[in-house]
Amino acid sequence: MTLLELLQLLRKKWYLVVIFPLVFAGLAAGYCWGFMSNDYTSDVSLYVLAKNEAGETSSGVSSSDMTASQQLANDIAVLAETNRVTEATAKALGMEDLDDFEVEVSSATTNRVITLSVTGKKPESAALVADELAKQVSTAAVEVMDVRAVNIVDQAQVPLTPSGPNRIMYTAVAFLAGLFVAIALIVLLDLLDTTVKSDEEMEELFGLPVLGNMPTVKKGK
Repeated sequence: MTLLELLQLLRKKWYLVVIFPLVFAGLAAGYCWGFMSNDYTSDVSLYVLAKNEAGETSSGVSSSDMTASQQLANDIAVLAETNRVTEATAKALGMEDLDDFEVEVSSATTNRVITLSVTGKKPESAALVADELAKQVSTAAVEVMDVRAVNIVDQAQVPLTPSGPNRIMYTAVAFLAGLFVAIALIVLLDLLDTTVKSDEEMEELFGLPVLGNMPTVKKGK
């Protein structure tokens, strides 16, 4: 099937191309805005004081420091998800666990400032967990990693607006999915249609020339 033939099919079945995307997008939008709860993210900034070979705090930012800061962020990201840190955080806050929260650690490549982000369903809870998790990560990092200290730069703030979910993106994806389903259905229906649609197809199938066409006669005329 050529692109021109596909476009002609879509033109004939244009209502499917319109209905399916709108239905899919409408269902997705209804679910996103009606049933999906908001997520709130609170951030804490940490500063890592590394040790140089002489045992003193390193003060400049060199190319090796840039690489080290990224490696430290990766290490602290793993450390923040260990049972040692999560259980200590949950215990300090009187919780059973932190399964309802998502933790993410990131850092720039030019400094040792690390951002610890905690996402939860309630803004106050996200801020509390972020603060306590930062304290536990700081303590554990000093004990198990080759750093002098991990200082908390900024305390977590209670988020005022939700950080997710991205309802618009989900709706757009559902719209595209509906469009794909409509096109696939139109192509499938065309493949299953065994009727002869043109004079050229008749001649190709039977090897006989077409002498003429008889128009369709409607009732009452």
